[in-house]
Amino acid sequence: MTTSAREAILAAFRRRGLPDRDEYLERVDDASAALDSEGGAVRPRDDRGLPGGLVRLAADAPTILLPDLHARSDFLVSVLLQPLPEGQTVLDALGEGALQILCLGDGFHAEARALDRWKRAYQEFAGGYAKHRAMDQEMRESLSLMEMVLVCKAAFPERFHFLKGNHENVLNEEGNGNHPFRKFALEGMMVTYWLERFYGRDFLERYAGFERRLPLFAAGPRFLASHAEPRRAYSERELIDARLDPDTVLGLTWTDNGEADPGAVRTLLDRFLPGVPGARYFTGHRTIRGAYRELSGGRHLQIHNPDRFAVAWIMPGRDFDPNLDIGEMRDISVDLRKSAR
Repeated sequence: MTTSAREAILAAFRRRGLPDRDEYLERVDDASAALDSEGGAVRPRDDRGLPGGLVRLAADAPTILLPDLHARSDFLVSVLLQPLPEGQTVLDALGEGALQILCLGDGFHAEARALDRWKRAYQEFAGGYAKHRAMDQEMRESLSLMEMVLVCKAAFPERFHFLKGNHENVLNEEGNGNHPFRKFALEGMMVTYWLERFYGRDFLERYAGFERRLPLFAAGPRFLASHAEPRRAYSERELIDARLDPDTVLGLTWTDNGEADPGAVRTLLDRFLPGVPGARYFTGHRTIRGAYRELSGGRHLQIHNPDRFAVAWIMPGRDFDPNLDIGEMRDISVDLRKSAR
């Protein structure tokens, strides 16, 4: 399984063009099936009897926590194929169940690093994609990144988890806890229109189905996590039923700095991890400089630096030390591309 996953990940990363629509949909369907089949101990059932919005991580394994990915396939491939001291890679250890990976969401949309490309792509969009070279480049990166996520979820369903972020809204809808997205251009609308034109409405709907299956809140043995800071201190039942409540989805994916109820993070940590005074709450969503930003008296750590391949290593047997446990993965993406020549 690990060998085939490695081959699929490398193929997605090294692909120079766009993926085949039907082959990609097979990846989407495989990952959706993995999400649907997660057991109640990992994804407690919501009121519909489906895997809920809360994912319980394994208590016996270290966790590698990845912030917002935003089409950075070079970041994810560098994490997965990073050599470990034992002579194996992170992907090998993932396949053996020796560690787990939690991604904080936001797979699509390259951000500031692609500002000039977004400007060119907007002109293409305004012209009805009669020309679409810049947007094809954007979609190649986003689809490549998410293909690796899909492969990992299908191959290692109990050890690889991806939370829904505010950019997991391929339909660019208003409602169901989502807002249409725009930042440097009309990114959300541009992606939706591109996918519908070149891959078809069926592709959009099936990919949106994958997004709707994603969890929104993770509970580990010494930490909690969501894409954005929680708007309020949700109960366990509210988190399990989160996908049924647009306000909860919104509150876990769109909350800006300063918008959350005071004490929400501390209350959630005390509720889910009583007797663990060193427990931390991790989010991405808002960009930072440096390695991390402390909020809520140091109990909440934001870790999304879009200019770094920074991850958090969370060990199950000791308190998290941000100065020790947040670090950068070595960028091995260039070497991986060269090795394919």
